Amino acid sequence: MDYKLKSFRHAKLILENHVEYKKDWYSLLDIITSITDKEIIDAHNSFSTKPKGLAKALNKVLKEHLSKKWEVESPIFTEDGYSNKSWRLDFAQNSLSLEVAFNHGEAIAWNLLKPVIASELNHVQKRIQTDIGIIICATKNLKTIGGFDGATGEFEKFERYLNPLRNMLTVPIIVIGLESPKTFHIVHSVVGNKKHGIVKMNCE
Repeated sequence: MDYKLKSFRHAKLILENHVEYKKDWYSLLDIITSITDKEIIDAHNSFSTKPKGLAKALNKVLKEHLSKKWEVESPIFTEDGYSNKSWRLDFAQNSLSLEVAFNHGEAIAWNLLKPVIASELNHVQKRIQTDIGIIICATKNLKTIGGFDGATGEFEKFERYLNPLRNMLTVPIIVIGLESPKTFHIVHSVVGNKKHGIVKMNCE
């Protein structure tokens, strides 16, 4: 897949030039660029009830790749009462926190804040300490071509949130916006009262 990058607080510069981050950073980019349209289609079609858009398929594909090297659903804190999903990172590796954010636009601020919580000192005993946050989301084009729900928070909206939240986002963050597939798109078929996403090849 192709992607866009938005670097905040010099995150890209740090990831590319500091030896403790470079290997994990470039490995992540290699994973993203290695994802093929066929892999996404196969993941989408693997669900017995076809999802409306490609969010579930991309979550599945990314998890299959990342779980080989990254810790999955890493708790931020050690104390009881903070073990549910709200207080977990999607992925963690060494000093990097990674969130895959194909959820509602209202969650953008929380998705941006979680790496900060994982990086800063806290009144609650922490399990993990990270230095840089990485967020993977859909570009507006992928959101449209991939049949995503209209309320999904896209890359361009993440960009707009960064400056107003600058004083709260105290650690470097890089946002990766996934671009749309080149060979297919999603069309919606209504079954009952639900929309199902159907893969349609661009040459058809």
